[in-house]
Amino acid sequence: MPADSRADDPVEAVHAAWRAEGARLVGALTRMTRDVELAADLAQDALVAALEQWPTTGVPENPAAWLMTTAKRRGVDHFRRADNLRRKVAEIEGTSRGEEAQVPDLDGQVDHIEDDVLRLVFLSCHPSLTPESRAALTLRLVGGLTTAEIARGFLTTESTMGQRISRAKKTLTAARAELELPTGAERTARLDDVMAVIYLIFNEGYTATAGEDWMRPDLAAEATRLARMLAVLAPDEPEVLGLQALLELQGSRTAARVDAHGAPVLLDDQDRSRWDRLMIRRGLAALHRAEVLAATGVPVGRYFLQASIAAEHARAPRAEDTSWRRIAGLYDVLAGAAPGPVVEVNRAVAHGRAFGPDAGLAVLARVDTAALGDSPLVASVLGDLLERDGQHHAASEAFADAAARTRNEGERGLLLRRAEENRAAAAG
Repeated sequence: MPADSRADDPVEAVHAAWRAEGARLVGALTRMTRDVELAADLAQDALVAALEQWPTTGVPENPAAWLMTTAKRRGVDHFRRADNLRRKVAEIEGTSRGEEAQVPDLDGQVDHIEDDVLRLVFLSCHPSLTPESRAALTLRLVGGLTTAEIARGFLTTESTMGQRISRAKKTLTAARAELELPTGAERTARLDDVMAVIYLIFNEGYTATAGEDWMRPDLAAEATRLARMLAVLAPDEPEVLGLQALLELQGSRTAARVDAHGAPVLLDDQDRSRWDRLMIRRGLAALHRAEVLAATGVPVGRYFLQASIAAEHARAPRAEDTSWRRIAGLYDVLAGAAPGPVVEVNRAVAHGRAFGPDAGLAVLARVDTAALGDSPLVASVLGDLLERDGQHHAASEAFADAAARTRNEGERGLLLRRAEENRAAAAG
């Protein structure tokens, strides 16, 4: 951060330092204390101290080192008050002697510190936690978001989200979860959990399940930042690179997905000049690195394949230039690699665009709709395929059904508009 911006707004400097270094700080403190709940509390205490002191004393030259030193001192004070005084104080102070030389120059200790961040990511996604708790804790400890920000993203109260995060930390403590990187099959399984959490966060931001807004861009952007971080920490995992590519490519459309009034704009109708070209370049570059790894025999999966599909859209200058046959082929592969009703619904869309509405309807007819519960997905895709087939009355009914199922006001408005358009077409 430039020195002038720090001097102009010390409070903003505190938040910027926390956002940039919070994960490293909590990771290092967790390694030192072996207690993620205590580590998070110590880091939070240091943040509060910075908010109190920096406006008066000025922003230190190395904000991250200041936060680390303050948190460690409070950790020593904590253990001095604990029953296991001698063992813990010796442990903390012994660790601190080695750490203090590292803290002032975080960039010079990238391998060690980034290992702490990667361990923290895995710890936040521990199997003892529910997917919702994993997402909240990851955003809090790794993403550096405040409890209020996370609560807004998931449409709940700050107190409810605070309780969820607190329970998650207590669960990790009770489970004696260690800040260690899993190996072998456990690492693969846990890495899948980490990626699933990041993807869950992105999807909630990209198309909100409920509320008035079609998207929550801040939540999607934070998930993309986490995916970029994970790709730096695990650069030889093609699925991690695929996840980054997928989020970059889909996220590149954010500005074009709503009109001037905030109403949703479908993919075919988007102004592609508003797509973020830098994110597209980042996404295609990450996908290329994944392809190079895949060519050596490293296995790929759902994120790589979904990124390959998103790349087809990104490479098409206009909607009519999209290679739907290639996309349909990729969905066929994805359906074999990661079968599920959502994939099948999207495969129906692709087949409908590539081979005609009847082909899409045939795929959709075989979808296990019960597995999707009250989701509006099947009804909305059915409406689209029927509309393309000229069955406007049936399409209108399908869109109306989808509108009744969604809890997102923006999506409901879009679906009702399409229902009305098809009703008018059927009458005319």
